[in-house]
Amino acid sequence: MKILVCISKTPDTTTKINFTDGNSKFDTNGVQYIVNPYDEWYALVRGVELKEALGGTVTTITVGPAGDDAIIRKALAIGADDAVRVDMEAEDAYNVAVQIANYAKENAYDIVFTGKETIDYNGASIGGMVAELLDAGFVSNATNLELNGNTATITRDIEGGSEVSEANTPIVLSCAKGMAEQRIPNMRGIMAARTKPITVVAPIEAETLTSVVSYELPPAKAACKMVDAENVGELVDLLQNEAKII
Repeated sequence: MKILVCISKTPDTTTKINFTDGNSKFDTNGVQYIVNPYDEWYALVRGVELKEALGGTVTTITVGPAGDDAIIRKALAIGADDAVRVDMEAEDAYNVAVQIANYAKENAYDIVFTGKETIDYNGASIGGMVAELLDAGFVSNATNLELNGNTATITRDIEGGSEVSEANTPIVLSCAKGMAEQRIPNMRGIMAARTKPITVVAPIEAETLTSVVSYELPPAKAACKMVDAENVGELVDLLQNEAKII
């Protein structure tokens, strides 16, 4: 079983976000990066679980510069066998998907895992693009995966319930909460990660289909308005005309 797990970096959720160049660029100064939680907690851990149960290998792939090696080592400490880094700045989702699909196609992986989305852009588009480029089956927001030979049974949440699908490998899955439980790297894993290989590959030529026009921070939270418990009319008016939820 050959498993490829897509790993990306995202700003820590406590990071203060700023923009430069007329709000057209993300300001990376002072930003603490982490492994995207959906990639780490669900996609990577499920891949490692399958390796432990069925044998095989888990490789991570990241599209990014040398500065991403720190978050790659975190993934290796959790249990991946080796890692690949496509040496380029990520431009947009399509550009990244082309790099991942090209490497996956050349190395014939049985399963390609992604997180359901990244917590910075929330695009949720990489998995579907990779599957299309590989001409492979794709299931999004997967919460459970069981394998019987080359047949995968996948569960995902849908509105009002869950959906169970079957597909033959090779497949691409984007993973959501429920796919696995978070693992904390132990000291043995951290030490082993220092010597596990990170293979750096050159990017292939690919289009960039989107560009950022501007960023905008959400509006600051308004001050809390207190309404007397006896003044129901004022409360209803505020809910209707300001909160707009009635």
